[in-house]
Amino acid sequence: MLVWVAGVRFKSAGKIYYFDSEDLDLKAGDAVIVETIRGIEYGEVALGKRDVPEDQLVLPLKKVIRVASEEDRNTYKNNKQKEKEALELCKEKVRLHNLPMRLIDVEYTFDMGKIIFYFTAESRVDFRELVKDLAAIFKTRIELRQIGVRDEAKMLGGIGTCGRVLCCNNFLGDFEPVSIRMAKEQNLSLNPTKISGICGRLMCCLKYESELYECKRTEGDKNGGHCEICPGAESIDPGADS
Repeated sequence: MLVWVAGVRFKSAGKIYYFDSEDLDLKAGDAVIVETIRGIEYGEVALGKRDVPEDQLVLPLKKVIRVASEEDRNTYKNNKQKEKEALELCKEKVRLHNLPMRLIDVEYTFDMGKIIFYFTAESRVDFRELVKDLAAIFKTRIELRQIGVRDEAKMLGGIGTCGRVLCCNNFLGDFEPVSIRMAKEQNLSLNPTKISGICGRLMCCLKYESELYECKRTEGDKNGGHCEICPGAESIDPGADS
């Protein structure tokens, strides 16, 4: 059975989530209001309306409530301004409580039903008193969520060693596993400073050509140097200098 859905993003390079869009004709770039497990949210359609088999979806799907109105857009802009103010206020409270944590970002849900503060820390942090203070100030639900260094880089952005904006901040919706084996197969220098991103982890781009090299190593050997999966891969020498 096919279901009419639209793929919605809540951040510029965020993960795409499917929502039931049967009653609406949506296209990429449309701003929409949707219901999520966090509450009512404002997002942008990344994948226009399409039919997808049920077995490829996580059911039950929540619906797209409506196409965003001008009032919705203004509310979203106001929330973004409030997020900046909330971040500065929370940083001050963290200093007052002398907590070993670094605030990275803050999000309001569209309906203002919850504020989520993202932070990094080297160990567990007892922030119960901080939550009480924030709840008393903002009069809504407070969530503090600890994130890793890759998520921190994705949120803050920056410039990679290639001179371009970080892939994770620019277009990668999800992080995929990256291993040192990928660097070895591409005959890259194993110097950590050359194959690590600003987050300190292996660069996500090591994954991009990994499939091609894997194809050459397996299918190419079977077919006398010709790779059926990746046409033209026979011209790539995994042992050549990169």
